[in-house]
Amino acid sequence: MAGLTSRKGSCRWVLRHQHKLKQIVRTCHLKVKEVFGLDDYRNYEPDSQETFKSSDLTTKLAEPDQLRLKPDVSDLKFGHIFTDHMLKIFYHQRLDGWQKPVIIPFENISLHPAAKVLHYAIELFEGMKAYRGQDGRIRIFRPDLNMNRMNSSALSSGLPTFYGEELIKCINRLVQVDQEWVPHQEGASLYIRPTLIGIDGTLGVVQSESALLYTILCPVGAYFSGQKEEGVSLLADPSYTRSWPGGCGDQKMGSNYGPTIRVQRQAALRGRQQVLWLYGPEQYLTEVGTMNIFILYTDDNGDKVLATPPLNGLILPGVTRQSIIDLAFQYKDIRVEEKLITMNDVINLRRRDRILEMFGTGTACIICPISTIDYLGDLIHIPTTEQTNPVFKKFRDELYAIQYGYKKHVWGRVIDD
Repeated sequence: MAGLTSRKGSCRWVLRHQHKLKQIVRTCHLKVKEVFGLDDYRNYEPDSQETFKSSDLTTKLAEPDQLRLKPDVSDLKFGHIFTDHMLKIFYHQRLDGWQKPVIIPFENISLHPAAKVLHYAIELFEGMKAYRGQDGRIRIFRPDLNMNRMNSSALSSGLPTFYGEELIKCINRLVQVDQEWVPHQEGASLYIRPTLIGIDGTLGVVQSESALLYTILCPVGAYFSGQKEEGVSLLADPSYTRSWPGGCGDQKMGSNYGPTIRVQRQAALRGRQQVLWLYGPEQYLTEVGTMNIFILYTDDNGDKVLATPPLNGLILPGVTRQSIIDLAFQYKDIRVEEKLITMNDVINLRRRDRILEMFGTGTACIICPISTIDYLGDLIHIPTTEQTNPVFKKFRDELYAIQYGYKKHVWGRVIDD
């Protein structure tokens, strides 16, 4: 009876203070936004009802003399060899928007010398993959997330939006046309690069009235060779910044990547493979190279926590990142947290031997283990690859099973023959 009275009292307290509790929750949310000076960034919707239609797609096949020699999988380098066909869709505001999509033989693109993409980097792109499964069927992995991100980037770039499902259908047809380019070897795949560029032949930093959406394909080999998997070494230098509040660091634009090349070179000169990007006086972890970052550690109670930086405008909303979070929520022995992480957090956890693993995630590598961090002259050792049953490998094996059809899952969308 005493317990019931206590519960009733607790309920009355909650009801009496619910307005204040809601305010506290909202204040915490706003506090995170205040730290970075950001507005809401999620759930961008296309700003137009106009779109191209996959039902209007036409295909012009390459002539025999235009077909390319398919390389051996062992000779594949990322982004070096392309397939026989490409998808092109023009947008012209003066012609009522999107034009009919076409698949044509792979060709060079002709642009006006004043095209906006050349002068103001008005462009964006996506990275996807098609996998030939153990059952011989071809699958693409969670393409709806790529389409959402592509439309979000388009809004930020002043480029036209579209219905993502229509582009997915067009890409599916392109992959069907070039299906023999999808490697017949597990671990290899067909990389898909949808790209949207501003092609107006006029100077001036204004919204594009003409654009070209095109998609090219290239076969790629396995990221890891053989069974040897050594973690990468990172350079963490607070003097370099990849993204900032109010910028476009959470968009898939070339202008986010070009400026990082010089820093990557500095890392290589110091014997490091990737850059761990930090932000602000607090030195928040943001991304590693072109990947999202995760850290697995034990908390004060000995519980395992898998943490990754929140999507606060500085972080690219990676498809693999979201997939890891979704999978981790199913594991009973791991608590998932999207939280701000500083270099001091990493140092303190490492000093107390609480860091278990750190890894990067992305479409190209899927999951990349981290072994060391070069920070202000100190080399911080991360025991990722020393775990008996590393979590990063568990995630990678599960994604692999979905992508190659060993596990039936809605994330692996089959391209009909």
